[in-house]
Amino acid sequence: MQVLLLEHPRSISAERCNDIANAPLSACLLTGYAAGMLKSKGHQVEIVEGYLEKLSYEEILERVRALQPDILGVHLVYHWKHDLKLYSFLEKVKNEGLASYIISYGFYPTFAYEEILESCPAIDAVILGEPELTFAELVQALCCQVSIEHVTGIAYREGQGRIVFSRRELIEDLDSLPFPVRTKASLGIGEVNILGSRGCYGACTFCYINAFYGRGSKWRARSPENIVAEIDEIMAEHKMRYFYFTDPNFFGPGQRGQERAKRLAALLKSRNIRFGIEARVNDIHDETIAALADAGLSHILLGLESGKDESLKRLNKMTTVAQNEMALKVLRKYSIEPNIGFIMFEPDSTLEDIRINFEFLKRNNLLKNLETTANVLYHHQIILQGTGAYQRLQKEGRLQISPYSSYEASTSYSNPQVAVFASIMREITNFIFSRMEQIWSGKVAEPADAPQKYAEMNRLLVDWFEYILGTLEVVKDFPEKDAFLVEAKKRTAEVLNF
Repeated sequence: MQVLLLEHPRSISAERCNDIANAPLSACLLTGYAAGMLKSKGHQVEIVEGYLEKLSYEEILERVRALQPDILGVHLVYHWKHDLKLYSFLEKVKNEGLASYIISYGFYPTFAYEEILESCPAIDAVILGEPELTFAELVQALCCQVSIEHVTGIAYREGQGRIVFSRRELIEDLDSLPFPVRTKASLGIGEVNILGSRGCYGACTFCYINAFYGRGSKWRARSPENIVAEIDEIMAEHKMRYFYFTDPNFFGPGQRGQERAKRLAALLKSRNIRFGIEARVNDIHDETIAALADAGLSHILLGLESGKDESLKRLNKMTTVAQNEMALKVLRKYSIEPNIGFIMFEPDSTLEDIRINFEFLKRNNLLKNLETTANVLYHHQIILQGTGAYQRLQKEGRLQISPYSSYEASTSYSNPQVAVFASIMREITNFIFSRMEQIWSGKVAEPADAPQKYAEMNRLLVDWFEYILGTLEVVKDFPEKDAFLVEAKKRTAEVLNF
């Protein structure tokens, strides 16, 4: 059968430009893996990169008309609003008979399948969790014109309109999967995204990785040999030498996880590549990082999340502040300055929590880079369906569902001073991100005096944060909020006058 897989257009509003967790990075390979599996079963597959190629729906519609696929698959990504343009496009495809069956897949539809099926009649089925085996079975059933009721891992409407669903067992042997299909557009971002493992052995309250894969899910890994075989194939075909592992947790648990990482490092060393990973602080061991750095590790996203042990317990990180600081020390020993995950504003944060977080960041020299500073001095806890925080706040009656989708929720801060503080920092940092978007996205080259401007803006931002915090520690309110924001934005515009 002819299958077209669509990465639909999406955009982020200025108000949400620093909200980065609407989909995990590993989601970027879902379409490639689905395409690889379908091709291995003999189906013809085309991928349309609506997002990366910045295509309009009119342009995508012309491609659909030209291909006339039997099945249209849509990797549905939530981007903080009603996606009425996408739904209207799918209705047009169905009404014009351009595709007889439409399937959606991804993190968002896995959790919000019911409202998606109710909102968009053009979507016939939603794949829940890992798409590869389910997609192949569903396409085979449609090809043979048999009932799909025995296909596990999907949600769909029965004859009477009732929505039924089932979850599939995890794919235990990840080496059995065909390598993902990569498009020219996906290879044009400057790095090759690669997935070495799935799931996580942790259970952080803000994360939905394991919930996506299914109840009882766990960390599963590809063998180092299988990973290197894919890297060799990419290097031979595309001559690319920078890889980024999109695993939510690069390391497996315990000593076995460390040994696997060292085995992979040994295989990568002779290939003369650079690569990045994402990790938990308790997995940063000196001997393993030494081996990985020697093999080309140059970038790491490290989930610190807080500088206070009580907050780490509240987030169920299963780590400590001491481990945070040790991980930083080990990485810097090998000249790796990490990008960090940090949640400054939790729903139940106090001013004392924020002060401790701030002092932790200063003490560990984590407020020296503008992009990092603008992130960590605001970042709030994003609450999405499938997370422990979503479930807890819903049970406590504190959950405020987004008007756009039940997938997204928020809650009020239990401390009114923290609420004021968070609103000020959100507005300032969003303004900075909007000013810097063209440069940080690579669309515009940095001017010669950028380092000086960044340093000045960084200093101002740290000073403003400390001033607001110090004021709120003395008085209950921040009556100068409006005037302060006007002046802060004016000063920001003067400094970042690109």
